[in-house]
Amino acid sequence: MKERILVTGGTGYIGSHTVVELQNSGYEVIIIDNLSNSNADVVDNIEKVSGIRPVFEKLDCLDFDGLDAVFNKYKGIKAIIHFAASKAVGESVEKPLLYYRNNLVSLINLLELMPKHGIEGIVFSSSCTVYGEPDELPVLLLMEIPNRLMKRLLEIQ
Repeated sequence: MKERILVTGGTGYIGSHTVVELQNSGYEVIIIDNLSNSNADVVDNIEKVSGIRPVFEKLDCLDFDGLDAVFNKYKGIKAIIHFAASKAVGESVEKPLLYYRNNLVSLINLLELMPKHGIEGIVFSSSCTVYGEPDELPVLLLMEIPNRLMKRLLEIQ
């Protein structure tokens, strides 16, 4: 049996290319995407490129119960690659709470469900928009995590 990897945002540009590479490397891939920035035809294109049709579930990662149901349906997921995030700079300034909700709550939902379903690892990928010339490359985003949040994240593990 092939190892299963869940790719959120798997019908987006980076997600779909990652799915193809994972399939070509022998993994069974399950895609979750709400199609807010892509469309389901991408799954057909993935199949054309890789010769393998990935499992696709139309689902928003904000839907905790829906995520739980996917993990129950596809037992044995080893890891998650999380690409399902909002990324438009202008809109993020206009609607910051929408972006916080999507980008943080979706990650928290996954982190909370991982131990319940025995999922061992997660890769959180986020785009980074940089203006001007950076002092150093690569650009590293470092932030202090407030004590309460860190404590909660540690409790989840």
